[in-house]
Amino acid sequence: MRLRPATRADVPAIAAIYNEGIAARQATFETRPRSEAEVAPWLEEDMPLLVAEEDGAVLGFARVSAYSDRCVYEGVGEHGVYVAAGAQGRGLGRALLEALCVAAERDGYYKLTSRIFTSNAASRAVHRAAGFDEVGIQRRHGRLDGEWRDCVLVERLLGDAAAD
Repeated sequence: MRLRPATRADVPAIAAIYNEGIAARQATFETRPRSEAEVAPWLEEDMPLLVAEEDGAVLGFARVSAYSDRCVYEGVGEHGVYVAAGAQGRGLGRALLEALCVAAERDGYYKLTSRIFTSNAASRAVHRAAGFDEVGIQRRHGRLDGEWRDCVLVERLLGDAAAD
């Protein structure tokens, strides 16, 4: 397996993997599949976007997106990690998260954060294994298919912020 920055050629695979995540109803509140045209701008955001590739096939991706447009939070990034259904359970999620933290720190981020459905035990375990802390629960954070879902907040401090 090789981890590397995403390229335009990866957009179809990234969209397909993201759409698997949407369909599984365990990783996002989104319900509408995303087109390649909607995913392609992620590469232009000047934020880390990595893929895990094996034998020329993209099996997963991780990305940083803006946490807030307020300047006081410009060192905080929201992140997401998605692994193709057929490649889950092989350590790709953890590897992607660890590489994303390195890339984010190199780009000046001091924290990565995200929300995970409290029912998504696999994602919670992967995040803990990659050094993320669970720092709180957001009750009834949103509805998915008409049902309230709770989210756990995860974060990992980077660089100087991580030093005690």
